[in-house]
Amino acid sequence: MTRHETAIRMVLAAVFFLAAPAAAQEGEWRQWAGRNRDFTAESTGLAERWPAAGPPEIWSRPLGAGHSAVLVSGGRLFTLYRVSHREGGGAPWTPREAVIALDAATGATLWEYEYASKNQDFDQGAGPHATPLLAGGRLFTVGSNKELHVFDPETGELLWSRNLIADFGAPPLLIRSMIKPGSGTSPTPYKDTILLQVGGPGQAVMALRQRDGEVVWKSGSFLVSHAAVGLITVAGRRHAVVFAGQAVVGMDPDTGQVLWAHPHDAGNDFNFQIPHYDPESRVLFFSSGYIGGSQAIRLVPDGDVVRTEALWEDRRLRFTFLNVLKIGGFIYGTSGQGAAAVLTATHMETGETAWRERGFSRATLVYGDGKAIILEEDGDLSLVRLSPNGLERLATTQLFDTRSWTVPTLVGTTLYARDRARIVALDLGARGENAEAR
Repeated sequence: MTRHETAIRMVLAAVFFLAAPAAAQEGEWRQWAGRNRDFTAESTGLAERWPAAGPPEIWSRPLGAGHSAVLVSGGRLFTLYRVSHREGGGAPWTPREAVIALDAATGATLWEYEYASKNQDFDQGAGPHATPLLAGGRLFTVGSNKELHVFDPETGELLWSRNLIADFGAPPLLIRSMIKPGSGTSPTPYKDTILLQVGGPGQAVMALRQRDGEVVWKSGSFLVSHAAVGLITVAGRRHAVVFAGQAVVGMDPDTGQVLWAHPHDAGNDFNFQIPHYDPESRVLFFSSGYIGGSQAIRLVPDGDVVRTEALWEDRRLRFTFLNVLKIGGFIYGTSGQGAAAVLTATHMETGETAWRERGFSRATLVYGDGKAIILEEDGDLSLVRLSPNGLERLATTQLFDTRSWTVPTLVGTTLYARDRARIVALDLGARGENAEAR
C-alpha cells in the first residue's frame, strides 16, 4: 500500500468516526412529550446494559437554570434557560431569560436570544419552565411571564412576539397556587394555529395563528393550569383536552366550543400533565400532585354530545409535575414526594395497582426500544423494563448532582438530559462487549 493510499484510508476512517455519533442522532423531537405527546421515542438499538461508569458521554456543557425540555430537529437542539449566579442553579438569578440553539453533535451554541423576564417565586427552582415547539418552520417559546416569542429556527431571527399579559390581560400567575413560579404552559400545534392555556374571562384557552400571532379564537372562563393542551379523537372528531385548574375540559380545536367537562379540583391549579387517552376503550386518565390525586373517566359519544363517565378515583395516587408513561393498558410513574416516592404500575381502566417499587425518588420517564429511561430528581439515571408483572432494573448511574426535574429527550440512541446547571448528550446505543452490566 502506498503512502498516498494509507493517507486516504486514514482520512476516510476519521470521517467515519466523526460521523458515527450523528447517525445516533437521527430523528426528531419537536414538541413537549415527543411526536405523539406520550414520551415515547421511535428508537431501536438501545443497549441492554451500560458500562460501569455509565453510558458514554458524547458531550457536556454548562447551560443555566430552568426546566424546559430539549427539542431536536435538523441536527440542532432548542431549549430555554436563565442565568444563575450560584452553583447548582440557585439564587440570585438574572432577571432575563434566553432561548438557545445548540449543535446536536457538539453542544456548541449556534444562536441565542435574550429578553427581560421578571424573577418569580423560584425557591423551588427557577423558570423558564415551558418547553418550546417546532411547527410550520417556526420555533415557538413561552417564558416564565407568558412572553411568547417566535423565531426562524435556522437563524434565530425573531419573527413575531406577544406578551400574553400585556396584550390580552392574562393573569400573570396561577390564582390559587401558594407557589407562583411563573408560567409552565407549552404550546400545542393544531393545523395553522398554536393552542395555549392563557387565562382570563372568555379566554382560558386561545388559538393563535402560527404565521403572525393573530387570535383565531378564544374561549372558556375556567381557572387555568400549567398543562399543555392535548389532542385526541373521539368518534371521528378531534378534541382539544385541557387539564385546567378545577376540571378536565374538552373543546373543539377549530372553534373553541366547549364539548364536555369533568370536575377534578387540584385545589391549587397545580396541574402539569397532558391526560393520557386510550382510543379503543375511550378511557382518559389524569393526575394531580399534592391534593387532587388521580382519576379515570370514559368519554361516551351520544349523538352530537359527549358524556363523561367516572370510572375510578384515587387521591393517594399523586403524580406531581413529573411525567408518567402509558404502556399498553397501564400507567407507570413515581407517586409521592421526594425520597418517599414509589414507582407504581396502575391499570388505566380499573385503577388497580399491579405493583409498587421503592428505591426511586420522584422521576421523569421516557420510553423507547422496549425500555424505559428514568431520571430521578436526585440525578440518578436508570435503564429498566416495565411490565404489569414488575420492574427489571438493567443499569443505573449517577448522572447529575443537582436537582433534575426536566424530562430527558431520546432521539435515536442519543439521550439529551439537563439539570439546573448543565446539559449532556449520552450515547445509549448497544456496544456489544462494551455493554458491561452495572
